[in-house]
This record gives sequence, C-alpha cells and structure tokens, in this order.
Amino acid sequence: MSETVHSDVAIIGGGVAGRAAGIFAARHGFDTVVLSAGSPLLRRNAHLENYPGFPAGVNSRLLLDMMRDQAERSGCTFHEADVTRIEPIDDGFSIETASGDRSAAYVIAATKNATDYLSGIERVEILDQGNGFVETDERGRTGVDGLYAAGRLAAKPHQTIIAAGHGAEVAVTLLEDHGEGFFHDWVAPEGYFTERGINVPPGVEEIDEEERRRRERESMEIMQEYFAKPHPDEPEQHPNVR
Repeated sequence: MSETVHSDVAIIGGGVAGRAAGIFAARHGFDTVVLSAGSPLLRRNAHLENYPGFPAGVNSRLLLDMMRDQAERSGCTFHEADVTRIEPIDDGFSIETASGDRSAAYVIAATKNATDYLSGIERVEILDQGNGFVETDERGRTGVDGLYAAGRLAAKPHQTIIAAGHGAEVAVTLLEDHGEGFFHDWVAPEGYFTERGINVPPGVEEIDEEERRRRERESMEIMQEYFAKPHPDEPEQHPNVR
C-alpha cells in the first residue's frame, strides 16, 4: 500500500483561482499543492482583454503559464490528479484521488462547478443553480473549519480577474485563520518599518536598494522572455463545437 502524501494546503482545481491561492499560501511558507484534472476553462479564451495590467490584452494560455511559474517559484507544486472525495479527519482532511491518497491540514476547493468530491460532507452546502456552487461566508469559509471554496465554485462572477482575486483572498483568509498573526504579503523598501522602530510584520519583507534593483532587472528579463514570441498553443474550443 502506498504511503499517504501530506501537504499543509491542498488546492483542488488548477484554474486562475487555484493558482492565485497557491501563490499566496506558498509564499507564506506553507507546503502547498495544486491538484487538477483537465484544462482550465481560461484556455478556451481567444484573447483576454479585461485583465488589469495588460493594456492591449494578453494571451490567456500565456497568463496561465505565468501564474503557474509564479506559484512554482514560490514553492507551490502541481500534480495532475482527479480528486474523487474529501473527508474531514482529526488533523485536517483525507483526499482520495484516482492516483493515490493524500492528506492536508487545509483544503481550498477551486474547481469550476465540480462538487461531487464534496458530497456527503456534513455542514458543506451545495447550491444547485444550474451549476454546482458551494455556500461560503464572505471570506470563502465553508461550514467546516479548514475547508474553503474559491472562485467560480464560490459563486463568484465568471471573470478571470475576479476569480484570481478571490483565490488570493481565500488564501489570505486561511493564513489569518491559521493564527500566525499574518499582516500582509508585501515587499517594502528598507527602513519602512524598522526605521520607525516597528518590527517587520509577518508576511512582510524589507529589502535594500541593491536588492530592489536586482529583482527589478530579473523581472524585466523574465517578462521579456515570456513575450518574445507568440504562445504556441491555440485556444481550446467548446466541447460541443465540432
């Protein structure tokens, strides 16, 4: 029998909500994994024109690649796995997948409308409004401690920036609920806190000017590589279109 793989945070669903949540959870030092099966819906987009920061729009498949790369740079891992069931246990959750069992202290459900893996969990209410949604509070918490829902699954509007933002918000909620006094994820210039006699808050980093310039150069080089040539993948068509 194979050994159960444990993570601090397991995110079910590899779309923009799941990837954004993975970035924030991993940056705070949590052992974070994104479990997904199939392609994110955003891969069907022809050209994404309403995501802030890209005045002329951006290739949606490139944006997904960039988000995954950012999550992986932060320490998040990705695994292709069809999650079939989640069950609360004493120290978190057991996660059944077609390729083996896993466990996690926290779970963020971020699939588009798939809810079968959540069925039967007491205090998790599935709302059927033509699509499957999970009832949450205003911060993405379900009725079960440690289990959250993000993005479209939490009945958020069907827009990329909203799903990504909600994924980040839910991850921050998880960090706050964990009880480590999380302030916010922010890189501040040297002295911003310490020169005022304030300890650097949890989640914040102060960097000097040399390091700031190094990071800026690195980011410029990496972004130039991303946009040096067209993305090789074409938009994925709706499955009902022949």
